[in-house]
Amino acid sequence: MTTWVWIGGLLAAIVVLGGLFLLATANRLDRLHVRTDAGWAALDAALARRAVVARAAAVILADEALRALAERAEHAERPDREAEESELTLRLAQIDRTALPRPLAEELNDAEHRVVIARRVHNDAVRDTLHLRRRRKVRYFGLAGTARLPEYFEIAEPDL
Repeated sequence: MTTWVWIGGLLAAIVVLGGLFLLATANRLDRLHVRTDAGWAALDAALARRAVVARAAAVILADEALRALAERAEHAERPDREAEESELTLRLAQIDRTALPRPLAEELNDAEHRVVIARRVHNDAVRDTLHLRRRRKVRYFGLAGTARLPEYFEIAEPDL
């Protein structure tokens, strides 16, 4: 009788410790998903800011193509956003920044720096989330729940 109590207690302890381990993993995964969402929000804000500055530069330079690119990039849906933002990045690299007023040129440089940083933060969060989601324990026990897989955001980087 005493042996069975010890075995039962040991099994209960193993189950409880395993459950706590899975709970900690699920909590970490949830935090990573929150970090990914926050990274996307920051990236989206940085891209929107860059589009606004690009439109202002387009007005100064009387460049209708740049204004149209900035509009398309800002209003593109997520699947098309990478291509539109890459086009805008490449077009911004071609403009003559000396023709812009100094504050606007500095604002454009700052906006591009912020896009680069925000993209890296977002992609780092995506990498960490995907790494944890690939683990067997997460897949076997369904710890990710109904959260969709995060996606990298790849665009052309400006020459800074």
